[in-house]
Amino acid sequence: MWKKIGLLSITGLILGMLLAACSDNSSDEAANGNGEDKSDNNAAEEDTSLELGQKELTIPYVGWDSATASNHVIEVVLEEAGYDVDLKQVNSGAMYTSVADSSADATVCVWLPNTDADYWDKYQDDLVHLGPNIEGTPLGLVVPEYMDVDSIEDLKENKNSVGDQTEYTITGIEPGAGQMNVTREQVIPKYGLDQWELQASSSAAMAAALGEAIKKEEPIVVTLWSPHWAFAKWDLKFLEDPQNVYGDPDNINTIVRKNLEEDAPKAYKILDQFHWTKEQIGEVMTKISNGMEPADAAQEWVSNNQDTVEKWTEGAQ
Repeated sequence: MWKKIGLLSITGLILGMLLAACSDNSSDEAANGNGEDKSDNNAAEEDTSLELGQKELTIPYVGWDSATASNHVIEVVLEEAGYDVDLKQVNSGAMYTSVADSSADATVCVWLPNTDADYWDKYQDDLVHLGPNIEGTPLGLVVPEYMDVDSIEDLKENKNSVGDQTEYTITGIEPGAGQMNVTREQVIPKYGLDQWELQASSSAAMAAALGEAIKKEEPIVVTLWSPHWAFAKWDLKFLEDPQNVYGDPDNINTIVRKNLEEDAPKAYKILDQFHWTKEQIGEVMTKISNGMEPADAAQEWVSNNQDTVEKWTEGAQ
């Protein structure tokens, strides 16, 4: 009898210990999760980082000084993120068509809402607009400060013989540029500048002509915009535009092709967060105008401004 009772007591004790152990394990799992679940959670946390996706990117840009600076800077940032970037200098039309037909991926030098309005109206349905990367960027007709003219209306009136002295010539940039279209199709007719000729050239040739005229203190009228290194180098002024034909200051915008967010998530995130100031882009343009290669100027700026770059790459590491 006592043997049976003793055996039952021992059996009960063992069962109690087993139940207590199971209870402790259950409590630990409830608090911490079991080993497999914890590992899965860590993996899930690691998977939140964005993927490179498509590794090769094509970025077209027009050879304006501001566009050269901004596109080379974004090239450096994207390449440091792991992409192989092919920059292509093209005209304005090719820039828009290549991104719209997805033969290129993005560009960061689109002037809206005024300057590139014609291109935007034509291609916007095939593009993704990520918004401004620089805000408040005016453009218009510019002369050296020493010239005694202050308004576009002065050109029509040939004030102080400005027309005679410049041979009624406005020195322009690339013929397909939005600013050239606005000047030719709107500014000249609305201000009655029938005697004036808009001379197409290139951004570099325009800047060279401006520099030569200033060196000799001769009159010259050019198409120009801000930001541009010329304003830091010389005393210049925009001619007043009382009819506001050029419109209020534009913003410089980033556009990308459709489906880039799915095809290259990390690049899309960086491009969407790309935003800087006129002063910052001016630093890069000045280095380039002083003879530094655009790629070197961009790399140096990125290396020296990691606090800004980190804002562009936040969440895309």
